[in-house]
Amino acid sequence: MGAFEKLFRRPKQAVQVNSFFKMLDGYTPIWTTHDGGVYEMELTRACIHTFANHCSKLQPNVEGADKRGLKAILNTKPNTFMTGAQFLYKVATIYEAKNTCFIVPVLDPFDRLVGYYPVNPDQVEILDVGGEPWLRYRFRSGDWAAMELSRCGVVSKYLYNSDIKGEDNRALMPTLQLLHTQNQGIAEGIKNSASFRFMAVMKNFTMGKDLKTERKNWVKENLGADSSGLALFPNTWENIQQIQSAAEIVDPEQMALIENRVYNYFGTNEDILQNKAFGDAWSAYYEGKIETFALQLSQAMTVMTYNQNERTRGNAIVWSSNRLQYMSNADKLNVSSQMFDRGILSINDVMDIWCLPHVPDGDKRYIRKEYTEISQLDQVAQLQEELTAAQNALNATKQEPTGEPAAPLNDADQGGSFNEDKEGQDDPRQDD
Repeated sequence: MGAFEKLFRRPKQAVQVNSFFKMLDGYTPIWTTHDGGVYEMELTRACIHTFANHCSKLQPNVEGADKRGLKAILNTKPNTFMTGAQFLYKVATIYEAKNTCFIVPVLDPFDRLVGYYPVNPDQVEILDVGGEPWLRYRFRSGDWAAMELSRCGVVSKYLYNSDIKGEDNRALMPTLQLLHTQNQGIAEGIKNSASFRFMAVMKNFTMGKDLKTERKNWVKENLGADSSGLALFPNTWENIQQIQSAAEIVDPEQMALIENRVYNYFGTNEDILQNKAFGDAWSAYYEGKIETFALQLSQAMTVMTYNQNERTRGNAIVWSSNRLQYMSNADKLNVSSQMFDRGILSINDVMDIWCLPHVPDGDKRYIRKEYTEISQLDQVAQLQEELTAAQNALNATKQEPTGEPAAPLNDADQGGSFNEDKEGQDDPRQDD
């Protein structure tokens, strides 16, 4: 059993294919891959790789009851040959290079979903099988595979003529041709500038073959492997001059213009490609490029995994990423301090921002005591008024005098009191 048979099991019985499934757009649902070499150019491959590399860091979240263990499957091994990160990388690469990626389910012998596989087909057809649309794939090996369209996921962009598959990269071909011509010009310029060429006027030669023979003999004697390094010219040659060759390449402004056209097509820039973007620049790239792909991938895998009843009950597969990890340290510190004491982030949420391991009881949330709910603002105001009134009454009580002022004590009273106190005490001199 090969890899194809291991992933795409043959149907147990043959089914009758009526015809091509009729689409609303009126196009025949047959698509072939254009071998234009989008992935073969250096700059375009860098754009595709950077996008796929960042997408591979997306994390799956299975909402609802995960009775089939889909989160563990997506996190670790969606199919026999790929890890979770490799699965995302390939889906993003096919999506970016061919504008459409088909995801088919991996089934066990009991027709239960046990994984996912992104296919990179050479040709795709939508067939009518008993009134239901089926996707049939033909690979470069010549093998065919088929699956119900409702059980497959489709992630695509540049949707125009077709309702399922995105347009090809024909619009990018002129720019790619410019890049190819530029690279060729640089290579040829280097070759020409590294060569030695001379021109001269030769006399006493009347036949063309004599000129050709003389030129070959001079090259052999002066530019051959056993030459002494000194070029000698016969006295029959006049006006001898060396031809100076300079490498003619595209100037930097034109080169930047061509590269910027590629960046515009793929929605990226030089800072993203060279891993220099962070903070707001990274957030802009994530929201405009990665987040839209994650949303479409989440919806496609949710629809192919759950039926309508399960989706109504809240079951879904959501791919997301923690954008806060890509902020600058100052922004991380500001978000962590401002969001933590307001109860928005837990301790472990803050640890995730700083890429640190979780701590015990780290899911608890803390909030500063001066905050309160909006619905309780009136109660808090009333309590504050009552507290203020009680505090004022207490202060007034401390300041008010008693009903009758106490009479001052005279000397006799003071002395009598002193003597009475003395009588109740033992005189230490009696012991003597």
